[in-house]
Amino acid sequence: MEKKDYSSEALKKHYEWRGKLGITARVPVGSNEELALAYTPGVAAPCLEIQKDVDKSYELTRRWNLALVVTDGSAVLGLGDIGPEAGMPVMEGKCALFKAFGDVDAFPLCLKTKDVEEMAQTIYNISGSFAGINLEDIAAPRCFELEKRLVELCDIPIFHDDQHGTAIVTYAGLLNALKIVNKKIEEVKIVINGAGAAALAIAKLLLAAGAKQISICDSRGLIYEGRVEGMNPYKEEIAKLTNLERQSGSLQDAMVGADVFIGVSVAEAVTQEMVQSMNHNSIIFACANPVPEIYPEEALSAGAKVVATGRSDFPNQINNVLAFPAIFRGAFDCRASEINDEMKLAAARAIAGLVSEAELSPEKIMPEAFDPRIKDTVAKAVVKAAKETGVNRV
Repeated sequence: MEKKDYSSEALKKHYEWRGKLGITARVPVGSNEELALAYTPGVAAPCLEIQKDVDKSYELTRRWNLALVVTDGSAVLGLGDIGPEAGMPVMEGKCALFKAFGDVDAFPLCLKTKDVEEMAQTIYNISGSFAGINLEDIAAPRCFELEKRLVELCDIPIFHDDQHGTAIVTYAGLLNALKIVNKKIEEVKIVINGAGAAALAIAKLLLAAGAKQISICDSRGLIYEGRVEGMNPYKEEIAKLTNLERQSGSLQDAMVGADVFIGVSVAEAVTQEMVQSMNHNSIIFACANPVPEIYPEEALSAGAKVVATGRSDFPNQINNVLAFPAIFRGAFDCRASEINDEMKLAAARAIAGLVSEAELSPEKIMPEAFDPRIKDTVAKAVVKAAKETGVNRV
């Protein structure tokens, strides 16, 4: 099935819209009294309260519901390094999704620098206006370095959606897929193709969820501890936790006897022969966009039981919009200082739980993106996990 081309209509609409965001005042300023309350002289009172206690900024301003969406334009969708200005339509769209699916007010920031320390200081210097930071479309390994630096500097949640949002929805889908094939995450052999931000985050979250057998492949084949070619500190770190047998070889070698394939890599990386070499009732998450690692009909005819992609025109879309707006909603509701693994796992389980036993099938492992239950269900799960791990401040 060919993906519909929305390019022409989208370009036309963007010329019409001239931006997807706007500022709307939440208070009236139509009289002298209203002006005196919203601005001078009345506004001095909340200013002085915040001066005495900075945390009052969450109660006396809109800070409590504001997220900053940040990019340097270096890894925008499938377009690559197109620059911060060219990344602005995507950041505006992301902000629109925050509002529509999480009732979170989000503001785009497109930085004209790729220097990690300069980016970190810029974001930190304005972080007092926000309750959380969402990093977006920043190339690896810079995205890892920036996230780590911001966690050190800031006392508000730092969330890189390309990493953690993708990992959360992947785990949510895998939870339900494993129910269908009656396998346990502790027992299955999982192969991940790709070793960028998303792949490494998926591996770490699945390990936190109890997975024991994970192997990761990059363009040079299996990653293992001690490999020299094509490695970096982040691959070396994950190599200590995965492929514990230190198997070498290609993706084709890795998939022999595997139960789960997760692709966050390149188009058509998987053949039907590879799927046939997997264990019975295999699970395929082919999430490369717009062309998946293998098309669903090919994977199913080769023996796969459950197939998911990143596309909306096939069943079982692995879509980050199921996660990030509601996760921020929950983090903001309890004024969390961070979004930790327990909160991510809780969000994934909540997403998976929205597909009832009666609904669950090989063609239905994920809730619809427009399911009205997602925001409150996931947010409540995130709040509960934040309280249990002591990172809530309300």
